Amino acid sequence: MTKISFPENIIPANEENRFEKLTSFEILDTPAEKAFDTIASLAAEVFNVPMAGINFIAKEYVFFKSNIGNIEKSNLRKNSLCSIAMLSEDVTVIDDKTDDIRLNNYNDEVRFYAAAPLLTDDGYALGTLCVSDVVPHNPDSRQLTILKSLATMVMDKLETRISIRKTLQAQDDRLHVLVHDLKNPMTTISLQSELMSRITGVDEKITLIAGKINAQSKSIIDKLNHILSSAKSVKGTYKLQKEKLNIIDVFNEIKNITSLSAKKKLQTVLIDIKQNIEIYSEKGKFIEIFKQLIGNAIKFSNYGTEIKVLVFKNSETITIAVKDSGIGLNEADLEQVFTKFAVMSSYATDNENANGLGLALVKMLVDLHKGKIWAESDGKNQGSTFYVELPIK
Repeated sequence: MTKISFPENIIPANEENRFEKLTSFEILDTPAEKAFDTIASLAAEVFNVPMAGINFIAKEYVFFKSNIGNIEKSNLRKNSLCSIAMLSEDVTVIDDKTDDIRLNNYNDEVRFYAAAPLLTDDGYALGTLCVSDVVPHNPDSRQLTILKSLATMVMDKLETRISIRKTLQAQDDRLHVLVHDLKNPMTTISLQSELMSRITGVDEKITLIAGKINAQSKSIIDKLNHILSSAKSVKGTYKLQKEKLNIIDVFNEIKNITSLSAKKKLQTVLIDIKQNIEIYSEKGKFIEIFKQLIGNAIKFSNYGTEIKVLVFKNSETITIAVKDSGIGLNEADLEQVFTKFAVMSSYATDNENANGLGLALVKMLVDLHKGKIWAESDGKNQGSTFYVELPIK
């Protein structure tokens, strides 16, 4: 256990390398995840306190991946106890903040604070797992040992998370090579079959078969082009052609597009927009995002259920939630739900076709808008909610 000390400089000597390491984990500014919230909640329970958090220290701010009880009001690095506690290799403890006047500038409401650093195998401190309360505490050695063990669990989770992402990305790269290799012969087949269907004097059955081959090969080429164009989007070579869109009008159009699929399963799509909102976006791309999300909700929900679309306006962004009461997602599904061709535990309730590209494309389109997307689910058969946050301009 370490009592808090105040270094002359809260920026460590290896800051550039430390931040580069942190960035490599792709964790900053990502939505909350149930696994991290579970660890933070367990820490709060061990110490019997109302507040706990898992944070990562960026160059100028503190990002809370999990924030139970709103543990820290300010997110500025220079005002954060966690930015100091991160510098210690041991657990930092403040039994009562009012005992040290130097702590007056840090989080007025908090009196008790304890934090374990989040350390990589090569010694870089990325942030802390911390707990706090508005009343003093005197934690015992068992509690502090558990806090340190939970911090290790956070790092294990972080390592596993990025390892899965890298593996899936490698598979994705190989896929694009394969797509290019397939496209050329499919184009040849399409052209040759079209020529065969136009030759006069050929048996009618051959002409019919050639036409079918041509139609199927064109369909395959379209799908291959779809994969390649989505890759172009994710690599940042595509620029959105934005225009002013009325949210109510656009969602009425999306509802019409998805109505046939919903009607077949006796489902209702409810669009709940409380106010008239305008957003700058490329109409086709905007429609594609929510056509895919609503279509996905229809596929993975049972007959006779309701899919809700809720729209919330913030000062500079809008948040749109697509909520269903379908078969839900487990923790493993949530980890990879936006990855191409991910193998999910969920299944379409009426054996609808699912090619594994829809949600990956949605993620790419949201990224193009410099927005955020995340999914939440309480587990199997508990339904799912997909959230999209987009800038208004």
